Amino acid sequence: MKVGIFGSDYQSDKQNLLRRLFEKLYTLEAEIYVDNIFYIYLTDALGFEPDISGVLTDNEFEFELNLALSIGGDGTFLHTAARVNKQNVPILGINTGRLGFLADVSVKEIEETLDELYRNYYKVEERRLLQLSTDGKPFRSFNYALNEVAILKRDTSSMITIHTQLNGEYLTSYQADGLVIATPTGSTAYSMSINGPILIPQCDNLILSPVAPHSLNVRPLVIPDSYSITLSVESRNKSFLVALDGRSEVFPTGIQLSVKKADYTTKIIKRYNHTFYQTLREKLMWGADARKKDM
Repeated sequence: MKVGIFGSDYQSDKQNLLRRLFEKLYTLEAEIYVDNIFYIYLTDALGFEPDISGVLTDNEFEFELNLALSIGGDGTFLHTAARVNKQNVPILGINTGRLGFLADVSVKEIEETLDELYRNYYKVEERRLLQLSTDGKPFRSFNYALNEVAILKRDTSSMITIHTQLNGEYLTSYQADGLVIATPTGSTAYSMSINGPILIPQCDNLILSPVAPHSLNVRPLVIPDSYSITLSVESRNKSFLVALDGRSEVFPTGIQLSVKKADYTTKIIKRYNHTFYQTLREKLMWGADARKKDM
């Protein structure tokens, strides 16, 4: 099995975990490839030189892998999804971060989970992405988002006005600090923090959630993911931010933005004993009653 490993450079206290991971892959006789940035971190910062089959360079956008391992938190998982791109490689997220909705395999479950993968005892969920298009200045980096596309004011400038159309019909002009367009996967990320609804990953919907709207009667809106969304922005300083899964760039006003469902999906590996509802209970403490104490 060809396994690609992607990780963050915040793993200085996780050396034992990383060595456990590689040792388990050696035991399973995996053909191991490591993302270039993570490999430099392993060798230079940690002094760990694993025996691998190759390094995945930054300009290498096509690689033959059976699966990708993302070692870190949800931010690392989003980076891994961007690197995998349209290659149809399923991704397993191993959580060394904090909350972990995408990276939901705990450190103590690594060996057991890898054994399950080698027995083909797992499921693959397909998650929708968003694609951003512009009629002027292009978004220079990866113009797809697994979680959300966010239109935001810059720094401490006054609020912006976001004129919004759905399928060519005018919806409203949001006067706010921004607007978040989220997928079901992203409903537990930025959108949730601004009181957007939570959607199960299999929903065929998108969420429009305003950020600190000026009007109290503006609320998050759920729409079919088949809709196309067209945006234009007014700002006093003639510019604004566009962020895709946290990758942000400055855009001038006067540019029209289009957001729609992408033409491919990201494949996420899930264990059979992990469900979205279990994640809600464990990560968000759904149903937890602080009045009840363990006896």
